Amino acid sequence: MKVAPLSVVTLEYTVTDEHGEVIDSTVGKEPLVYLHGTRYLVSGLEAALEGRAVGDAFDVTLTPEQAYGVYDESLVQEVPGELFDGMEVAEGDTFVAETDDGHRPVTVVEVSEEFVKVDGNHPLAGVTLSFTVEIKNVRPATAEELAHGHVHGAGGCGGHGHDHDHEEGGCCGGGHHHDHYHDHEHGHGGCCGGAGHKHDDDDHGQGGCCGGGGCGGHGHHH
Repeated sequence: MKVAPLSVVTLEYTVTDEHGEVIDSTVGKEPLVYLHGTRYLVSGLEAALEGRAVGDAFDVTLTPEQAYGVYDESLVQEVPGELFDGMEVAEGDTFVAETDDGHRPVTVVEVSEEFVKVDGNHPLAGVTLSFTVEIKNVRPATAEELAHGHVHGAGGCGGHGHDHDHEEGGCCGGGHHHDHYHDHEHGHGGCCGGAGHKHDDDDHGQGGCCGGGGCGGHGHHH
């Protein structure tokens, strides 16, 4: 069986940035298991996997446009500190902002007495990513998986314990209107997955290297 929309694919992968630094890898971990064609992966990687079969191994380099988009300076904004409802915030903290375009993960990049500067770009926006991939298994999705839009069973949506509803990741463009901030545990994840927002609870993730959600990562919980 070949990789096709709504097939369940198991991958081994390593991903590096343009400097050769390893950003994420399944080496020594469980492989990634995902439902193909549901925007779980960034568009360039999903396109590279289409039509391939078990045992195929390949390298592919994705431009920012094929991964998490170009870096958008308009997504860096200074917002009043009172929007954080008195919470202590520090550089590197991640939050989910309610914007005119829906929920968006943002990262605190500067804190002053007058404002908090936040960055709505994905942490890997503007980065060229190189993947080494091997397809370990391809199978049809079950009726339940199709109904829920993600993989069931061991490994969840990707072998790293992710169990989220995923949306397309990357740099969405457009401006922010920050009217409120939520305090959550967040994961920056890594580089292949979508935004990984699950809006029916308070656990949001920002990307995920080949796996979307925010299980583990660099977020803070206040």
